[in-house]
Amino acid sequence: MADNSGMMDVSIKDITLRTAKASGTIVLGEEAFQTVRQGICIKGDVLATAKVAAITAVKSTPAIIPMCHLILIEAVDVDFDLSEQNQSITATVTVKSSGKTGVEMEALVGAGAACLTIYDMLKYKGKDMVITNVKLIEKTGGKSGDYKRQN
Repeated sequence: MADNSGMMDVSIKDITLRTAKASGTIVLGEEAFQTVRQGICIKGDVLATAKVAAITAVKSTPAIIPMCHLILIEAVDVDFDLSEQNQSITATVTVKSSGKTGVEMEALVGAGAACLTIYDMLKYKGKDMVITNVKLIEKTGGKSGDYKRQN
């Protein structure tokens, strides 16, 4: 039996503009949340560091996810939404590339890395933080067409 597993052959695909938006949420707890809100983290600017981590992770995705293609990343946008009510931060990462394969994994890895970086910078305030809801929000381009999460 032939083993067809491995990286997908994208050589015959058309080059199209592709985008993906993903998010992840980290629930911090009151003390860690207020540390971010007040900008008093002893390790530095939490959100600025998480933004750099997300961008770096997007560009490093093929080194982390074995079957991902190395692609040209043309733009990365990282936004944070702080929820006082939930004592949480949601990181949203949008990736853009003109290529033969999508950027969903890059956006997902970026969102996860942003949350992990926030955890790392605040773990001295408590280790009971929870990273949750890492998900694809939308994607455009490619043969499979556009996708937008409902809800």
